[in-house]
Amino acid sequence: MTYTSALPLALIQLEVPPANVVSEIGEQPRWFIDALNLQPDEYLIVRPHLGETLPAFDQISGAILSGSWAMVTDHAEWSERSAVWIRAAMDNGLPLLGVCYGHQLMAYALGGEVADNPNGWERGLLPINCMPEAQRDPLLKKLPQDFSVWLSHRQSVISAPQQAQVLAASARDGCQVVRYSPQALSVQFHPEFSRHIMNVCMPRGCTEDGANEMEGKDWARELLVAFWQQTRPAMAQAQGA
Repeated sequence: MTYTSALPLALIQLEVPPANVVSEIGEQPRWFIDALNLQPDEYLIVRPHLGETLPAFDQISGAILSGSWAMVTDHAEWSERSAVWIRAAMDNGLPLLGVCYGHQLMAYALGGEVADNPNGWERGLLPINCMPEAQRDPLLKKLPQDFSVWLSHRQSVISAPQQAQVLAASARDGCQVVRYSPQALSVQFHPEFSRHIMNVCMPRGCTEDGANEMEGKDWARELLVAFWQQTRPAMAQAQGA
């Protein structure tokens, strides 16, 4: 199946943030909309946790699966239903990007293992390291071997699906980036985050590790933009992708 730039990008919102977060910075789709500067006709928000039907594959150009305050191992109905949809989307060759919870859900849906990270929480602006194979990946090849990303998670992909390729790791998490197919990738970090979003999302009384501010280019954001361009062939061609 061919996906064209005339179709909207699906923003799959995986449950709702705490009320204090929503009141200050909105919900997850807003963060992606702002990060990508999406226009109203360029995206479609879908909320499985509210019982909304996940989109037909011929009605969207691709999908981003958001982060969440839920846990994949809780096996909520909306999460399991989304996992079924992910498997079907893979079979249809739909471009997919999973972020944090979405990363873990993609790995789980496709045969990987998700559990509490035995190394504990990762919170803050922390470095990740790309494997040599990342230099051959269409979305990672223009990124440096090491760069800093926004992280906030307790659970992790403990083992990737058998057919998948792990492309980056951090000191506490061996599966920071996973490639499943030429169209499908997931990341444990938050490419849509800013310092302000991170501050608001941090639970009261918790502390961060890592740097205080992003120095130089936000390479995680570059990856997010590159994925969006991948779903829009005309833009990807103009960028030389």
